[in-house]
Amino acid sequence: MRLGTTAVVLGGSAAGLCAAGALAPHFDRVLVLERDVLPAGAEHRRGVPQSKHPHFLLNSGRRAIGELFPAFEDDLVAAGGLHLMPSMDAAYLGGEGWSARKRSAMTMVYSSRILIERVLRDKVRELANVEIRESTAVTGLSTRDGRVTGAGIRTPAGEEHVDADFVVDAMGRGSAVSGWLVAAGWPEPEVRTLDAKVTYTSRWYDLPARRPDSWWWRHLVIMPTPDKGEHPAEHEYLVNFFPIEGNRVIACMGSWGLDMPRTTDAFVGTARRVRTPLFAAAMDRCEPTSEVHLTRSTGNKWRRYDRLRTPPEGLAFVGDSICAFNPFYAQGISSAAGSALLLREHLARAGRLDAKFTARFLVAQRKLLGVPWSLAMARDQGYACAVGTEKAPEWRRRLLAAASAPAFGLIVGAAREDDVVDEHFAKVFNLDESLGEMLRNPRVLAGLVRYRVRAALGRHRVPSGFDAQAEPPATDYSPAVAR
Repeated sequence: MRLGTTAVVLGGSAAGLCAAGALAPHFDRVLVLERDVLPAGAEHRRGVPQSKHPHFLLNSGRRAIGELFPAFEDDLVAAGGLHLMPSMDAAYLGGEGWSARKRSAMTMVYSSRILIERVLRDKVRELANVEIRESTAVTGLSTRDGRVTGAGIRTPAGEEHVDADFVVDAMGRGSAVSGWLVAAGWPEPEVRTLDAKVTYTSRWYDLPARRPDSWWWRHLVIMPTPDKGEHPAEHEYLVNFFPIEGNRVIACMGSWGLDMPRTTDAFVGTARRVRTPLFAAAMDRCEPTSEVHLTRSTGNKWRRYDRLRTPPEGLAFVGDSICAFNPFYAQGISSAAGSALLLREHLARAGRLDAKFTARFLVAQRKLLGVPWSLAMARDQGYACAVGTEKAPEWRRRLLAAASAPAFGLIVGAAREDDVVDEHFAKVFNLDESLGEMLRNPRVLAGLVRYRVRAALGRHRVPSGFDAQAEPPATDYSPAVAR
């Protein structure tokens, strides 16, 4: 059903492209306004500086994008993306040491952010009624009688105005839309924030043409140490040696509230002080292809448009423009795709794009965003360096800081040995289930208790805690293999 003549999307990054796919069945014309000149291939551009860091595409995001653009995952893999099972293909250094390899419920597609966006652009350009206008800066919104009616733009040819029956803000963390709405008479939306002072730094490498025999793994993950005693600051880092297309990897180190290396020499030196020598040794076997890229704009930020008494009609928000997350938790693209798919579902049921439609969509989106938001808060509220409206009282922060690592370790350990816990943990990680839903499941609780008792008795089914200074074990400890 067509709901109007023209829909306009502000921004042509992943969120905006997903929004275009959601709008296309319901409007005669969809216009995507993008400030940058978009590359034909998988290349970095000014408007997406975070593309130089690793990006996980969670299962919920893969599924949502696949609903919007059929065969997206097939095209991504055909373009070089890697379909892997992390529990088998990743060497994981947890708090107690290297984890054992075993099959699990979770698979993932690994690729760079620039490849994800290139494949998305290709899919959008297949839609006959969608046009992407490049080198086009959005300068404001036009409104009338409580409704957004279009956007002002600036192109190399000059200033102009675009009329629209519906507008989607996909302009990211720095979106100016809330300010334009205030200038038009709406109140400032409540903004919930929590910045845990996360900084991360990355460098790209070409893998060797022939991998060493000991590299059974494709992905290397090093978690922060749970040790509360004296140790190098680098042991607090979250580290990834992240595989992408083209026989390449992104070496990435990040931390909460610590200084991170900014130069290539400092990056290489710092890598030698993380919890295992394998990270630096792997880098030494690869050929660097980039400088060091550092990002500090990582705070959680939720603009609560759903709490406006009369939110603007004819306007929706997807991606970081409404809710941005600490990138460590890999929720951004998947949450944006989920919002776009939700928008398509609401458009399909809509008779009119009136105030009732706006209210219904914002309520449903609030529930959708609440799942990743609660996961981000559960971790980031435990850091003393965190600031923002959601900063926890000191007693609660101390409780979270003391409990989060042991609780996470309990869940990860139980997931190694219990298929039901593993299945639900994979759902939580992939935003298919909230942490609260998982922990209210009687079968999951029974699995956690059983694992805790067996661990206390030293009766592990799957070994763990292998020496961090040694190579991660290659043995497959999957139950069927063990039998």
